[in-house]
Amino acid sequence: MADVFELVDLVARLRGPDGCPWDRAQTLQTMRAYLLEETYEVLEAIDTSPDAGPAPALEGELGDLLFNVLMLIQIAQDMGMTSRSMVVTRIVEKMVRRHPHVFPPADAPAPSVEGPSLARWESVKAKERGGGSRLDGIPRASPALVYAHRQGEKAAGTGFDWPDLNGVMAKVEEELQELKDAIAAEAPDEIEAELGDVLLSLASLGRHLRTPAEDALRGAVARFDRRFRLMEAAAAQDGGSLQGLDAPTLETMWQEAKIRLAADPDRSL
Repeated sequence: MADVFELVDLVARLRGPDGCPWDRAQTLQTMRAYLLEETYEVLEAIDTSPDAGPAPALEGELGDLLFNVLMLIQIAQDMGMTSRSMVVTRIVEKMVRRHPHVFPPADAPAPSVEGPSLARWESVKAKERGGGSRLDGIPRASPALVYAHRQGEKAAGTGFDWPDLNGVMAKVEEELQELKDAIAAEAPDEIEAELGDVLLSLASLGRHLRTPAEDALRGAVARFDRRFRLMEAAAAQDGGSLQGLDAPTLETMWQEAKIRLAADPDRSL
């Protein structure tokens, strides 16, 4: 049974003088696309894997992602930017600092366990940065709904948040009304701004419900995909296609697809 050190050695060999020309040619910049692709493949494997028991697809995708991370570390080490040991040292030290309730300093009093762990986490991160905004540290390239979720978490760490779900629901309703007003006024700039506010409030709602909006939307997209493909298959069986069918017929097919998938969630298309 292989362990992570074998993969570390394998990556070093691939990047070595007698290694693979393709691997030797990679840079931090050229690896960006592969890292992003493998990350999304892991997310897809998480979505499609069982809740428990063997998950070979997830196993494989996690391995691919780990390989990419080790490649990035090896490339950075080859360029004199860091080393494997320093990367590991920094993350270990960081996790110890950010979990004082688990790893209290020897001369510190017993840590308090009151309050949300997330608030403690964000507080320690803010101290590590030594200034700046509490909102610092969210990658700008994050998907917008992920960014909105993390932004809300960080703001909540200061106490700037609704006290309960009712407050968030009221905010969603308020933003929806403002969007309706902008639509009625036929004001494109206001429509864009208010639609953004609706989405931001929905991200906050998902955060309070412990159902991240990004995950919820991914689930909805996947359901739409399966239902639509069933509609296409049904139309093809009748020797036609969806194009040209009237709205009532399409709605009927959509409802039938929902019923079929609800009765057989694992149905293959």
